[in-house]
Amino acid sequence: MTATISLSPTLEDRLPSSSAASSSPRLSLAPAGSAPALLDGAWWPRSRDLAAELPSLTDVLDPLWGRITRVTVNPTHWPVVPRKVPVGGHVVKVGWFLSEQDPHELLLLSYRSGRWNLLVVPPRTDPVSAAWLMAAASDPRGTSTASRLMEEAARLRTASETDRAVEAVWDSEGGHEAGDRVVRPRIPRVTAEGGVEPLRLSRPGPLLMGM
Repeated sequence: MTATISLSPTLEDRLPSSSAASSSPRLSLAPAGSAPALLDGAWWPRSRDLAAELPSLTDVLDPLWGRITRVTVNPTHWPVVPRKVPVGGHVVKVGWFLSEQDPHELLLLSYRSGRWNLLVVPPRTDPVSAAWLMAAASDPRGTSTASRLMEEAARLRTASETDRAVEAVWDSEGGHEAGDRVVRPRIPRVTAEGGVEPLRLSRPGPLLMGM
C-alpha cells in the first residue's frame, strides 16, 4: 500500500530540515547475531521529512543489512508520506499502514536479507530521553513495543522532573541528611563527547551512530 498523505504538521514538523540529509543518522542497533527481539534498534531523525531523512539512513544500513528496497510507516506522526524516495544509487518505495503498524515504528525491508523494525525517536526528544530509548530499543532481550517504550520514557521523564522539584524544595529548607537522596530512574547519561553511556548494561553496548 503506497500513498502520499498530507496531515496538519506540528511545530516540530515545520522546522527547517535542509541540513538533515547531510548529517550522519543518529542510530542505535542491536548487536549483530543477537537473538530476535521485537525491535532491531532505534533511529532518531532530525525532522519529520522522510524524503530528506531516508537517504542518510539507508547509506548506513545498506552495507549492514543489504540494499533497503522498501519502508513502511504509520502516517500518524509523518506529515507527508512520499511514494518513492531516491537514495544512494536506487529508489526506496514507501508505504503506510494505520492500525497494522505501531505509530512509533519504521519497518525496513531488503529484497535479499529480510525485514527490520526500528523505533523512531521523535526529532525534538530531549537527549537524555533519546539516549534511554535508543539503548532500550537496541537491547536484544527487549520485549516491549515501540509505543510501550515511548510510554515508559515519558514516565521516567516525569518521575525525574518530580525528583528534581522535590530536591529543590528540600535544598531550600536546609538540604538533605547524609544518605537521604532521591533515587532517580536508571537512565543513560550523555557523555561530554556526545555519546551515550548506558547504566548497568550487562552486555556489550549497542551499535551507536551519529550521536
